[in-house]
Amino acid sequence: MHTADVVIVGGGIVGSSIAYHLVAAGRTNVLVIERETAQGKGSTGKSMGGVRAQFSTPVNIQMSLYSIPFYASFEERLGYPCDYRPQGYLFCATNDKHMAYLRANYEKQLAMGLKNVRLVAGDEIRGMFPLLRGDDIVGGSFCSTDGFVDPNSAMVGFMTWAVDHGATLWKNATVTAITLRAGSFEVATTRDMVSTPAVVNCAGPWAAEVAALAGIELPVEPLRRMLVPTEPFDQFPHTAPMIIDMSNGFHFRPESRGFLFAWNDPQETPGYKTDFDPAFTEKILTRAADRVPVFENVAVNPKRAWAGLYEMTPDHHPILGESPEVPGFFFANGFSGHGVMHAPATGKILSDLILTGKTDLIDADLLNFARFAEARMIHETAML
Repeated sequence: MHTADVVIVGGGIVGSSIAYHLVAAGRTNVLVIERETAQGKGSTGKSMGGVRAQFSTPVNIQMSLYSIPFYASFEERLGYPCDYRPQGYLFCATNDKHMAYLRANYEKQLAMGLKNVRLVAGDEIRGMFPLLRGDDIVGGSFCSTDGFVDPNSAMVGFMTWAVDHGATLWKNATVTAITLRAGSFEVATTRDMVSTPAVVNCAGPWAAEVAALAGIELPVEPLRRMLVPTEPFDQFPHTAPMIIDMSNGFHFRPESRGFLFAWNDPQETPGYKTDFDPAFTEKILTRAADRVPVFENVAVNPKRAWAGLYEMTPDHHPILGESPEVPGFFFANGFSGHGVMHAPATGKILSDLILTGKTDLIDADLLNFARFAEARMIHETAML
């Protein structure tokens, strides 16, 4: 029987960040259990890697205000790269309602201490990106510290640092049972039994299955998101930010020598679908060429496109903190597409809650599990 102070189930970027923050806070007997032969085979390796503070809810803004500066200083802190590129996020509004929404968000973001966000006029956007079809763009918002990271590098950096400083990572080990005995958990895995007072669920889209092992019904379900990278293409500037067309949610950013296209297909239904649907290529290319006419000439190889899973909660906000019904069982689940960008904050929040029972980074009650039973859902309208 192996013993650990904390067992983390899932070695993606969220589990890796929690391991790092626990070890950095002095709790080194941490065990991370990853069922795959390598880390990042779940959602982390399929992520678009965007990071932004331009959110509409204070708790999301707060998590970004910790996470983005963390990524900016990642290499300095950990000695490993995360490839943070502050190229910005540009939201393009195509009607007054979108603009009013961006303005309200902007006021909130400023009030919470975000420094580099500004509202931009339609003419300015047309001037910045003349190749963008801008006849219907009435304005937008831009934040220069938003941008991209490499999710795999960040995950590996977090975990390598944690292991170098005392944590343990088991790969190719699946958790098969979680039993509470006399105030501590016995975690059965395909490798060995582990006894621990604290278990953290970091199983991404598979979080509900892990929670069920502890007798908990967790409202997290997988939703497929598909991404289409282009072949090398130099007719649009590679210095561009993430550009979001608010008329339909199409967004894109530079990626290596081409671009990465994303769009949230409203017809997508929940389920463990990780195959790329070739019909999606046509849908996204139509939207790409509509907003950026030169993209009519862009080449894509559908074999290079991929699908990953978002882990959705009913209010598109994560479930963080201790289970009200199973003390010692902690959730870090349901990021609804924001797991990579909020991984640093999640690591800090969970580490604080495990070690001290409280955190000052956010009002932890906002994201606790009890909010669903108490009908305290959070409304986040900007889901990318």
